[in-house]
Amino acid sequence: MVGLDRGAAVAYREPMELRAVGATLDANDPERSADFWQQAIGFKKRVGDGNPYITLSDSDVGRPLNHLTIQRVPEGKTVKNRVHLDLFVTDDVAAIAELEALGANVVSPASGPGHQGMTATVMADPEGAEFCIVCRKG
Repeated sequence: MVGLDRGAAVAYREPMELRAVGATLDANDPERSADFWQQAIGFKKRVGDGNPYITLSDSDVGRPLNHLTIQRVPEGKTVKNRVHLDLFVTDDVAAIAELEALGANVVSPASGPGHQGMTATVMADPEGAEFCIVCRKG
């Protein structure tokens, strides 16, 4: 944003009235992608047939992410995602193994504690969409 002074204190304001937070992922094969994310996050509810949407919701994780929608797109993924999901876990080794069994693969292993003492392993779902497994060690 033009003219924004990043060093200036940001004045508090009342937040907008927010009902939920969701995310939408592009996929060539929404069924396969939805199968992966439904198991990875534990969503219990699935709506839609993938033409063009499937929406997953109702997870025991709580409300950090109300729902995840997978939308069919004709083009494949060609560049790095500008937005990605972070899955916060207590045991990254076990989580990575479980996600690999579901079809994900490690893109970049964690290289040691980073932001706020967390490690982050970059993974890709079966469609190639990146996400991170984040864990606090120790």
